[in-house]
Amino acid sequence: MKMKIMEAMQRFSKAMFIPILILPIEGILIAFGNLFTNPKLMEVFPFLNNPITTGFGTILTGSLVSILANLGLIFCVGIAIGLANKEKAIAGFTALLGYLVFVNAMNKFMQLSGILYEGDTLQGTGQTTVLGVQILDMGVFLGLILGIVTAIVHNKFVDKEFKGAFQIYGGSRFVFIVLIPVVVLLSIALTYIWPVFQSGINGLGTFIQHSGSFGIFLYGALERLLIPTGLHHLVYTPFLYTSLGGAEEVGGKVLEGARNIYYAEIIDPQVKELSPSVVWDARGISKMFGLIGACLAMYHTAKPENKAKARAILIPAAITSFIAGVTEPIEFSFMFVAPLLFVVHAVLSGLAMVTFHLFDVRAIGPNGMIDFLLFNVPLGVGKTHWPTYILIGLIFFVIYYVVFRFLITKFNFKTIGREDEGVETKLYTKKDYKEKQSQGKAETAAAQGNDGIASVIVNALGGASNITTVTNCYTRLRLTLDHPEKVNEEILKRETGANGVIISDKNVQVVYGLQVNNIRKAVDEYLGLSANE
Repeated sequence: MKMKIMEAMQRFSKAMFIPILILPIEGILIAFGNLFTNPKLMEVFPFLNNPITTGFGTILTGSLVSILANLGLIFCVGIAIGLANKEKAIAGFTALLGYLVFVNAMNKFMQLSGILYEGDTLQGTGQTTVLGVQILDMGVFLGLILGIVTAIVHNKFVDKEFKGAFQIYGGSRFVFIVLIPVVVLLSIALTYIWPVFQSGINGLGTFIQHSGSFGIFLYGALERLLIPTGLHHLVYTPFLYTSLGGAEEVGGKVLEGARNIYYAEIIDPQVKELSPSVVWDARGISKMFGLIGACLAMYHTAKPENKAKARAILIPAAITSFIAGVTEPIEFSFMFVAPLLFVVHAVLSGLAMVTFHLFDVRAIGPNGMIDFLLFNVPLGVGKTHWPTYILIGLIFFVIYYVVFRFLITKFNFKTIGREDEGVETKLYTKKDYKEKQSQGKAETAAAQGNDGIASVIVNALGGASNITTVTNCYTRLRLTLDHPEKVNEEILKRETGANGVIISDKNVQVVYGLQVNNIRKAVDEYLGLSANE
């Protein structure tokens, strides 16, 4: 039972990445659009104060903010696509239809039951408008529920075929036929059930908010501790997009979730200071500063004869973490050889977020320095207190360095450059990183197609017949294998440049870093997979 639950969570985790990978891009583009309408920047750069640039910025931010009001639909389609075993495009289209049916069915039932609120404002009523239709305010949870339900129905009935005159009603059409009554009944049931769940969610949110620094510490530490399982985004996503991350009225609209709130506040000139809920997305302190200190500690504690190799390995990983916020190359460099260091890293990450909270910083910092500069500097010091963020980061750079150096030397951890004589670095090689610096093996593999690295990866995973599903997230190739014991971790690390391999039951994750998209494409091409499979 435990393994089945974990497998289901792993699969749901994979599906979540379809919408999650897109939403941060929205935020970056909103911040970019804000550059063209920012009064302070216009004072510094007067040429920006013209109808063309300000109009472009207004259109860009205005169009993107509309996504925040439709997160339920986005998650519904994305989850259905991610959980579908085959015919993924059809599953996404069916999910869209199911979403529309649900919204209108709930509205009609609430109207017939006399519980549809008829006042001037819906604020505080537990109801909202979705696509112009008034229903219960379920937020992003509506999308999660309908996406899962659609995927279950799709996977069960997509292969159902009929003969004769009824043949036209088979396959994807039958999925829709079955889904309609399911969705209608679900809309009726949730009309009564959801308020109970919403009360529980609100209670949990209140508890977390009242937990103060302790709650923030647990959040920050747990988000890092779950990195090996690939489930870490299941911790932060509810805080970013649901009421667990707070609720604020911005521009006359009540928004829930830390990221939804600050996306709206970025472009609202009436907001003089970002909301304190931004703390739930302050995960970049350890990425931009802390792990850089850890890298420096590993370099300084490396054996003299191995410092060149350690430098070649650690510098690209540190730059990737600092610039883009991709931490796994560094984390995997000590996660398995010294698990204590990883636990310490999680603790320090949580403490960094607590410090952020105690100093009342309002800066946006989920990832690397590029995001940090684009989001915060144009908003000004008063709105974000971003210099304090930098100060906290520098303090934790020193703390990470001192703690890691002490622990590495105290316990003689075999981190990068400290391997026993004759033992090669297990997770990295100098050759791997040189190739990554010149576009990486992954980009070469994509260009070579089936004759490149994809064949090595597939064979190291036990062959094509052993692979059931292939997906990816920011940095990992995520697979489901029939026989995970056939995985050859050594080949994946030595010959394909993998930074780490995680096996949990039939779920296998191979960490490649930023090149994972190219690797996924090469593997898909080699296996003959398409978007509909």
